[in-house]
Amino acid sequence: MEEDVQDSMWPLPKFYFSVRFDSMEDAVVFQEVTGLDVKTDTIGYRHNQFSSIKMPGIAKGSTVTLRKGIFQSDTHFYAWYNAISINTIKRETVTIQLLDENGHPSMTWNLLNAWPIKITGTDLKSEGNEIAVESMELAHEGLTIVNG
Repeated sequence: MEEDVQDSMWPLPKFYFSVRFDSMEDAVVFQEVTGLDVKTDTIGYRHNQFSSIKMPGIAKGSTVTLRKGIFQSDTHFYAWYNAISINTIKRETVTIQLLDENGHPSMTWNLLNAWPIKITGTDLKSEGNEIAVESMELAHEGLTIVNG
């Protein structure tokens, strides 16, 4: 029994994760995900003549950035980005899961009503030997976090 308690005391490694989009059957392999944070503005409220109190204001989520290697004939994200026009946005739920050593989700972040706001292609170097990596930034209307 003590071994189970000790095993759960270690922080989770961050290198084993999956990203799923509503419009795609399989998870997409990404090299990096950043921006999984939320922030609440504070509002100063005059409590009485001599002091003020702080109240919670509007909650905001950061832009989430996904980075992945470029594969031949892989244009799903450009097609999603190009589908955006005035008053027309294809919103999706994006599910990001941190996985344990058996591939089971330990933590899940859901981006609600997400859509791409920026795609950055790779830089090109004739003398480089790195893989081609592109990034996509997503705006969203809420971030939910679930354990397990």
